[in-house]
Amino acid sequence: MITRKIRPFVLEMLAESRAVAILGARQVGKSTLLHDLTASDFPAQVVTLDERGNRAAAIEDPTGFVARLEIPAAIDEAQRAPDLLLAIKERLDRDDSRGQFLLTGSANILALPTVKDALPGRVDYLTLWPLAAAEIEGSMSNFVDALLQGTPPELSETPIGRGAYAERIARGGYPEAQGRGPRALRSFFSSYMSSIVERDVVDVANVRTPDSLERLLKVIAARTGSLASYQGMGVDLGLDKNTVRSHTRVLESLFLVRALKPWHVNLGARQIKSPKLYVVDSGLLTFLLSANAQRIEIDGTVAGAVFESYVAMELLRLASLSEAEPSLYHYRDKGGREVGIVIEADSGDVVGVEVKSGASLGRNAFAGLRYLRDKLGERFKFGVVLYSGERTLPFGDRLAAVPISALWSGQRRR
Repeated sequence: MITRKIRPFVLEMLAESRAVAILGARQVGKSTLLHDLTASDFPAQVVTLDERGNRAAAIEDPTGFVARLEIPAAIDEAQRAPDLLLAIKERLDRDDSRGQFLLTGSANILALPTVKDALPGRVDYLTLWPLAAAEIEGSMSNFVDALLQGTPPELSETPIGRGAYAERIARGGYPEAQGRGPRALRSFFSSYMSSIVERDVVDVANVRTPDSLERLLKVIAARTGSLASYQGMGVDLGLDKNTVRSHTRVLESLFLVRALKPWHVNLGARQIKSPKLYVVDSGLLTFLLSANAQRIEIDGTVAGAVFESYVAMELLRLASLSEAEPSLYHYRDKGGREVGIVIEADSGDVVGVEVKSGASLGRNAFAGLRYLRDKLGERFKFGVVLYSGERTLPFGDRLAAVPISALWSGQRRR
């Protein structure tokens, strides 16, 4: 079993909070992590609401259901009985002991109308993303932390070209997708999409036509890494822009889509204020594009967007595990200057990241990063262009081209 890097964070929060909720998309490993914790460091009664009897009891009499639980308790798929969360709130209000409940949910519990305002201050939330490449490879390093410290890894003799990364990108980070052949991988993602549409959408939103969410997800996949145009997506789908915006929020609450907000800072130019939308998992993205590893390798029109999306979402995973607690944004102004991914720590330190799928770089690859560096001064810690070349190459003050494998290269577990 792959050890999840979020594990110590969960235990730390359980020691300091009345309850902890681990949220994430279906099949990212929440149940596996819950059972691992309750079998060792957090002994607790385990109840899953995927079981029909438990779910019916929790829905029929949530207060009685909670009263019968032995504390500490771990409840899997808690969003399947939303009123249960209100009963847990009542229990937590009567007892402020630490570590009473460990919850998991395949939908963002905070988005559920019945509990949106009930749990803040009583439950701490952590997001479990699909496996990061660093977790799959057993790396102990965190590339985001290295960049914020101004010390990207010095790599050499790494595999060259898009083909060195295509299969990894096409497989993505869902644990169940690891080790599958191409046919079994397509079957997994097909079944995955059916389960999302048929079940999870019902848990989190009142959507009259769930199949429209699947169609929207495919449209977002085709535009992954682009500025969000709800009007344009609406034209493609035959829906009005407000419906598209609402449906996009549902996909975000199911942890299938992630928006990178524009980075707002006064650099002396008018900035574009639209977010960029990404499909969270590169394997699901590849499936939605009806592509495979071979196409990612040979088709440059597909590779550029897929590589950027893969890197952005890998950085999102690593940022969520960083002690610096940084946030991810994008920067673009109306003068044409842009940086694909901007990482800002709470301290104000900033890192810029660009992504190129090729093994060589054009003369303008660092233009946006230089602009950011010169405007920010000491706040700018480092800027990298991640590419499919062989080695780390310096490109001036606090700038370097770095192989994409830096996302997981580093100290390994023994």
